[in-house]
Amino acid sequence: VNKSTRANKMAAASVKEVVGGGGGGGNEKYMSGFGNEFATEAVPGTLPNRGNTPQKVSHGLYAEQLSGTAFTAPRDKNQRSWLYRIRPSVGHLPYEMIESGELSGAWHEWIPNPNQMRWSPFELPADDLSVDFVAGMKTVAGAGDPSARNGMAIHVYACNKSMENRSMYNSDGDFLIVPQQGELTIRTEFGVLKVAPNEIVVIQRGIKFSVAVTGPSRGYIAEVFGVHFQLPNLGPIGANGLANARDFLTPTAAYEDIDGDFEIISKFQGALFSAKQDHSPFDVVAWHGNYAPYKYDLAQFMVINAVAFDHADPSIFTVLTVPTAEEGTALCDFVIFPPRWGVADDTFRPPYFHRNCMSEFMGLIKGKYEAKAGAFLPGGGSLHSSMTPHGPDVKCFEGASAANLEPERVADGTMAFMFESSLSLKTSPWAQKTVQPDYHKAWQGFKKNFTGAPK
Repeated sequence: VNKSTRANKMAAASVKEVVGGGGGGGNEKYMSGFGNEFATEAVPGTLPNRGNTPQKVSHGLYAEQLSGTAFTAPRDKNQRSWLYRIRPSVGHLPYEMIESGELSGAWHEWIPNPNQMRWSPFELPADDLSVDFVAGMKTVAGAGDPSARNGMAIHVYACNKSMENRSMYNSDGDFLIVPQQGELTIRTEFGVLKVAPNEIVVIQRGIKFSVAVTGPSRGYIAEVFGVHFQLPNLGPIGANGLANARDFLTPTAAYEDIDGDFEIISKFQGALFSAKQDHSPFDVVAWHGNYAPYKYDLAQFMVINAVAFDHADPSIFTVLTVPTAEEGTALCDFVIFPPRWGVADDTFRPPYFHRNCMSEFMGLIKGKYEAKAGAFLPGGGSLHSSMTPHGPDVKCFEGASAANLEPERVADGTMAFMFESSLSLKTSPWAQKTVQPDYHKAWQGFKKNFTGAPK
């Protein structure tokens, strides 16, 4: 039994159950919609007929609430879910700090660097090493403070082993995960998601999950502290467009009833802590609410573009956003550059030269990015910090300046993306050690074309 209903006028509702869904395939079942009030049971008759905490829950289960916002958050922003589980989450041994490797939140100790930075594809684990998702996470950049509930971090992951009897939850913020190589099977307390390259998944603060892989896997993570991801406002675009609410998929309830040795990892104030318990944490038989993980297939994005002249700002490609108190200014925008038509007349069509008050981290899932088709490769990345100049390289500029402006396909077979933030990010020592040393040379050699004032 799975239901999806409209909670209020701000919650996009779509009553639809999807088997497989998106690029991940498989027999996983999903419910469609963004911000919905969902209700789902793996065993019929589990959810209470009224209220949330009956004196005795059906089938001998325990009722537990997971709050994603404060109790008194406005109704249109309030997020919580009720979970009906075999044992309550509190039944674990004490947490102990463990080694976190290159995963870090110590950016207040890092040395700032305003230079343009680019990374070759982040290395996969060697064949003779077994590295799971948690062990394979490394921090590229960050700013803010998770303990103050404001900030973000950018990580990458590279792994070749599934998490076995091991799960993780993030006490600091939400993870937006972008697989670049290798399909992920993510078991959560709410159900199972299969997430393939060209899809994304959001796992919110506090939700336990475990990642299984079938081979070498790599991708990117945006972590946000404070407000959750939401759909951007459409303004004069109208009621439809960009990422449509019905294309977001949330898993139906699926549970494990397994006794044994299990490890629970908590990311807390940038550090990792481990606790043991004697049963699987994925024992939720039914749940209802609007705080749950979801995935999205980037191929479903409805692209908006300039059709007369000029290069539109990249904000038209925003999939999800995390707003700040300053209207129109994001803590983090997740932006993509999908296949599309380029038809603008009398226009330099590639991205323009730019100095931005925002920080821009770019990654490449597949293909060749139009503004830099050389050493910016799938699995790599770049960071252009606040007010640091960037733009097309010399070859791109010269080619596009002389191109015959016929209608053309742009970025076929390609998917680049950007994490854009109003924060001024610092890069980790690991990230600074692994940058391409000659990235600045992409902009050396621009000719002086100025012809002087007319005589």
